Amino acid sequence: MSAPEVYSIAKTPVTCHAFNADRSQVAVSLNDNNVQIYSKQGKEWILSETLSEHDKLITSIDWAPNSNRIVTASQDRNAYVWSLSPDPLTGKLVWKPTLVLLRINRAATFVRWSPNEDKFAVASGARAIAICSFDPENNWWVARQLKKPIRSTVLSVDWHPNNVLLAAGSADMKARVFSAYIKDVDKRPSPTIWGEKLPFNTICGEYTSPAGGWVHAVGFSPSGDVLAFASHDSSISIVYPGGPIVYNIRISSLPYVTLTWTSEDALVAAGHDCQPVVFSGSEQGWALIGTLDDTTASSGSKASGARTGTVGRLNSAAFNTFRNADTRGQTGGDAASDTELLTVHQNTITSVRPYAYGGEGIVSRVSTTGVDGKLVIWDVNAVSALTGKMGGLRV
Repeated sequence: MSAPEVYSIAKTPVTCHAFNADRSQVAVSLNDNNVQIYSKQGKEWILSETLSEHDKLITSIDWAPNSNRIVTASQDRNAYVWSLSPDPLTGKLVWKPTLVLLRINRAATFVRWSPNEDKFAVASGARAIAICSFDPENNWWVARQLKKPIRSTVLSVDWHPNNVLLAAGSADMKARVFSAYIKDVDKRPSPTIWGEKLPFNTICGEYTSPAGGWVHAVGFSPSGDVLAFASHDSSISIVYPGGPIVYNIRISSLPYVTLTWTSEDALVAAGHDCQPVVFSGSEQGWALIGTLDDTTASSGSKASGARTGTVGRLNSAAFNTFRNADTRGQTGGDAASDTELLTVHQNTITSVRPYAYGGEGIVSRVSTTGVDGKLVIWDVNAVSALTGKMGGLRV
């Protein structure tokens, strides 16, 4: 079983992250109003650039792999599209922001590029989703808003592969599928299992969290024919709209806040339980099959691995004693083991995203970031059995 790659990016929470196309750079928000871009040098991530334009905390980042543009959303109710262009004085390539006219009066909470990268969706606390496309005449991005029947803050969005349908999860305990068709941008979409006629703001599906929890994360399967969403009632729901069939998997541990599909029959979810877990199934049924974090390892080796951080850092017992005294206020040798989790992440996982792809577009590795300031790369095939509280799941 291949061990995960663990990098200590910062001593502050990592709110969100996004990699560029070749995975040589990663953009992160360190729970503030700046975007930090780290570059891979050897086996370490080195801060290379800082993008400063927002006034308040950045809530979400997405990096378009083909056009190499970064879009950021923030609590300051704004979004910016960042593009590399030559500086007129030095000729050096620098990141320059382009204004986005969101027309929202509450914080922007989540953002994602569409598959064709010609538009993006911004979720917000204004009970609306802004679908943004570029206006070349004025050189800015303009938004059309999906509003009805959203009743509360939208927490996450995900695009269908056809570039038209959009899934959204919100604090009104609903997961919905909308049409985000824009006449001047999109070609007429072909019929899908979600519907045939798809004018803007058409509701193609609406699903309720089983026990009334906020819907933290939504995601379409690679084909777009299946929808998954994670709720604050510690459950994952898998929706097959043709039936419709909805499978709900209840867990007895803490809720998930992020998820990503790895293939048509598997997905990875993570959140307050500090470990990424794998769900697998088909239209006949779904189940939780294991975790990517081997929590059965001995506490000594796990703690050592979890603290390693970037390669080359001193990891002797004496060094750990001084570090714990500095960062945790701990002076005794046993205090560290009392508070050290057996998982690699030592706090909530805030984001899980595809990192590498194998054959037929199947995700082979995923990346996670968390409140503990770590960036971790996981092999999705290295699944361990669940132990302890996670054994008591209900389907």
